[in-house]
Amino acid sequence: MSQINSGLGSSTVTAETVNSIVKITVQAGSQPLTHYYVAKPKDPTIYMATHITGEIKPGELRWLARLQRKQVPTGVHGDVANLDGCQAFEGKDTFKCPDGTTRCKMYTSDRFIDDKVHGVTGEGVGVWMMMPGNAYEHSAGGPFMRDINSQSGGDQELYWYMNSGHVRTEPWRLGLLGPYAMRFTTGDKPSDDLDVSFFDSLDVKGYVADSGRGSVSGTVGGVAGDFETVVHWFNDDAQYWTKATDGKFTSPLMKPGTYTTKVYRNEFPVANGTVVITAGGKATQDIASTETKPSVIWRIGEFDGRPSELKNGDKIERMHPSDTRIAPWGGEFTVGKSQANEFPMALFSKVGGNATVQFDLTADQLQGVTLRVGTTLSFKGGRPNARINDWQAPDPGAPTLIDSRGVTRGAYRGFGDVYTWDVPAGELKQGANTLTLGVFGNGDKEFLSANYVIDAVELQGKAGAGSP
Repeated sequence: MSQINSGLGSSTVTAETVNSIVKITVQAGSQPLTHYYVAKPKDPTIYMATHITGEIKPGELRWLARLQRKQVPTGVHGDVANLDGCQAFEGKDTFKCPDGTTRCKMYTSDRFIDDKVHGVTGEGVGVWMMMPGNAYEHSAGGPFMRDINSQSGGDQELYWYMNSGHVRTEPWRLGLLGPYAMRFTTGDKPSDDLDVSFFDSLDVKGYVADSGRGSVSGTVGGVAGDFETVVHWFNDDAQYWTKATDGKFTSPLMKPGTYTTKVYRNEFPVANGTVVITAGGKATQDIASTETKPSVIWRIGEFDGRPSELKNGDKIERMHPSDTRIAPWGGEFTVGKSQANEFPMALFSKVGGNATVQFDLTADQLQGVTLRVGTTLSFKGGRPNARINDWQAPDPGAPTLIDSRGVTRGAYRGFGDVYTWDVPAGELKQGANTLTLGVFGNGDKEFLSANYVIDAVELQGKAGAGSP
């Protein structure tokens, strides 16, 4: 059984053939939604598009195929959402297994910018969701949004989430989601180069042909370090993105309009701009990083918008913080001796303890010092509680609330708040100093208490031996 959400209820269904292409139109009776199924001769692919004129109840929009699990037993990312023998312990969607490992359908997610094809497989068969070209243009959340792709329970569930409330950072967009497709193969993953230009002749609501679109090309300069550079365009109506290569980029074909341009070093924003796109036009835009490069005494991690280099950062997308494969939270870090992967990628107010940083300062490093803590996601108002020696940094106040579980369901990205405090000179000492980093905020218990995900931590001031 396959369906939009959990079914559309009473609907008006019509079918027609256009140049040997079968087009089925489903007009939902109780939702502001029109869904299209399209089939081509001798093509093992169900092409689809979904048009909405308002938010869909119950707050998410997804395509879901419930498949015979015995035929396609392997889900996206293997067993991360295999529920066999496991019991729900956080909500109804996060499970703990007898060996202490954890499972959740959110652990199958990938960044939209990378998720062009995902599927489930079995012996001699594969079923794949394909999101070509501009399929995401009316989704919400930007290039780094992630959402559910599969779950292995009684059925093998294969998803494409178009919109949801799962750590979403912007309002819904309305219009056409797609074209997208579900393809059947003998097991091999298909190319992401899916031609949907035949939709030009199908009279689909909200569809904009290539001839009605424009593009922008240009260069990105000044992005520090050996990081991926992502260029993102968005407005209230649509969103697009691409990865720059050797500092050069060309956008996907975009709907006409005025767009904000944002450039990221990996996932950390470093530049903004504006561009106007016209139908048939080819705009140009050269944009440079505006990121400052202060003198730094020490730094833990990288300000790149992701916690992957920190402790448990390589695991958290695919398992719960309580999983037996997770290293202990909190801990002590010594500048000059410890590695980034010894510093926790998240801190929780009621479990795991604080993180401490031991560091030395010379006599000429005691003044003009700033503590900077980058975060990527907050839950229940969690934000840094910083203390250096006997000096308590002021509470920066709760960040903008995202009303969704985050790190316990594999999410690490939200609004990306960065906090800075000027450290009074009299509070620092020549020789040994200690930074204690905890959490302001309360929330529920254990890993559902107030928490935040860490991007990087640095102490700015006069550089010395061993400074980055």
